[in-house]
Amino acid sequence: VQLVESGGGLVQAGGSQRLSCAASTRPIVAVGWFRQAPGNEREFVAAIQWTGGITYYPDSVRGRFTISRDNAKNTVYLQMNSLKPEDTAVYYCALKKYGFGSYSDHNGYDYWGQGTQVTVSS
Repeated sequence: VQLVESGGGLVQAGGSQRLSCAASTRPIVAVGWFRQAPGNEREFVAAIQWTGGITYYPDSVRGRFTISRDNAKNTVYLQMNSLKPEDTAVYYCALKKYGFGSYSDHNGYDYWGQGTQVTVSS
C-alpha cells in the first residue's frame, strides 16, 4: 500500500490550504492525518471512516479543518482554513487497515505517506 500526499507549501496566517492523500488501494477502515513539528510528538489532526464517512477531529482544529474522501479515486483531502503559525508542521496521511484502537492514536495506523510540509507565516 502506498500513500502519496500533496498540496503542502507556504501560506500566510488566516489563509487556506488543501492537502491530498492518494492511496494505491481502497482503504479498509479509515484514513487519518497527523502532523509533527520539530521537537514535538506526532499529533492527530483528523480521520475519516472509509465506509460511512464518520469524521474525527481534535479540539485544536475542529471548525477549521475538514477531512473528506473521494471513494472513486481512493483519495482523502484535508481542507485547512484559518491557518495559524502553530499549524506549521509536516503533515502525514496514514491508512488504518484494522479496526483496533482509537482513530486518534498513530500507533493504530498501518501505512504512512512520506509527509508534506505546511508552513504558516505570521
